[in-house]
Amino acid sequence: MTVQATPPVALARTRIGVLIASNLLGGVGVASSIAVAGLMAERLAGTEFAGLGQAMSVLGAAVAAIPLATLAAKAGRRAALSVGYLIALLGAVTIITAAVVEQFILLLIGLAMFGTAQAVNLQSRYAAGENASAAARGRVMSLVIWSTTIGSVAGPNLTNLGNEFGFSLGLPELAGPYVFSAIAIACAATVIVVFYGGDRTRRPSDVIAAPNGRGDATDSVRAEAPGLAADVARVSAMAALRWAFAHPRARMAVVLTACAHSVMVMVMVMTPVHMQHHGDSLTIVGVVISLHVLGMYALSPLFGWFVDRIGAVRTAAIGVALLLAAVVLGLIAASLGGGWTPTALVVLGIGWSACIISSSTVLASNPDASVKLPLQGVTDAGMNYAGAAAAALAGPILAWGGFHGVNIVALVLLAPAAVLVVVQLVRAER
Repeated sequence: MTVQATPPVALARTRIGVLIASNLLGGVGVASSIAVAGLMAERLAGTEFAGLGQAMSVLGAAVAAIPLATLAAKAGRRAALSVGYLIALLGAVTIITAAVVEQFILLLIGLAMFGTAQAVNLQSRYAAGENASAAARGRVMSLVIWSTTIGSVAGPNLTNLGNEFGFSLGLPELAGPYVFSAIAIACAATVIVVFYGGDRTRRPSDVIAAPNGRGDATDSVRAEAPGLAADVARVSAMAALRWAFAHPRARMAVVLTACAHSVMVMVMVMTPVHMQHHGDSLTIVGVVISLHVLGMYALSPLFGWFVDRIGAVRTAAIGVALLLAAVVLGLIAASLGGGWTPTALVVLGIGWSACIISSSTVLASNPDASVKLPLQGVTDAGMNYAGAAAAALAGPILAWGGFHGVNIVALVLLAPAAVLVVVQLVRAER
């Protein structure tokens, strides 16, 4: 049973502001060490295992996605987001400890825990969607994603500074950036716990407003009755996934999310290793990763606007085309190097942004409330499992076929999503 509700606009605006602030801080936490995980894994275990560093972070995000969605259904978004950040904070401490004692297995455990921060940042976009009208959902979600831009772009540029700071504390090489990560994530958790506000009971659609803050009866949505949270919690992740694959539009969103993320991770995670093999400094590597992350987040509001104006499917098609262009540029960069590498990485990030915003809006607009949160959780889990597999395979692929091989495999990974997007695009044009 559902009831019509008029949303509390002030609470919606407060929550969106809190999500923006926490994502900014979380972006610093994740990105300040994004170029370091692979390098630290390589230092402790060799080039063949370099991809496992990022793979474990992505795997940690995958494992955390469904439990966090379940916790959100039972205890509310504030509890889920803050618990996720706490696990990531403990992960950062574990990584620093692993660097000190030079234990590769401990490093992998810490990286898996640290990956929960990425799961939290991703689930923040759904929390934002719950505070937005259908007509403005794409823009509101993209605004929260965009807030990661500042932190994520600044983060990699703090890599060398963090390294020097670590030396001043007596820490070994590459451990310092995780000190910055720990501080930033602790601040993000504090913002969520103290300021998110509202009823602790999960009512995901009972607050809604456009970005301009206006709210009236036409902006209200069907909010769940008090017993619905229990109904949502009873829907398993696999049941939600089966539901999605029975609905073509949802199926496209799930597959696109996984494919776009795996393509992005496979190319991105091997770029620092590829560059260092060619003599680039840690500072240059940080700049290139910053440009990539800028591409991932800076144009998010534009793609959110595209979703609201031309639709999610057409925006998804734009994203797939950009990812294809990025792979082609990556193949050129593998041969010529120079400015081709940052160009390929920027286009890769922009394509990822268009794909993730379009697919996320489809999932956030799901009218079936009983599968909504479980489907979001299992989609994020699938996204990160695919990314973890891509990162784990990237090291051996780089060792075997070089950066050419990495980009060729990325092209293969993109194919399933491209097919489903084209099918939906053809249907939409009829």
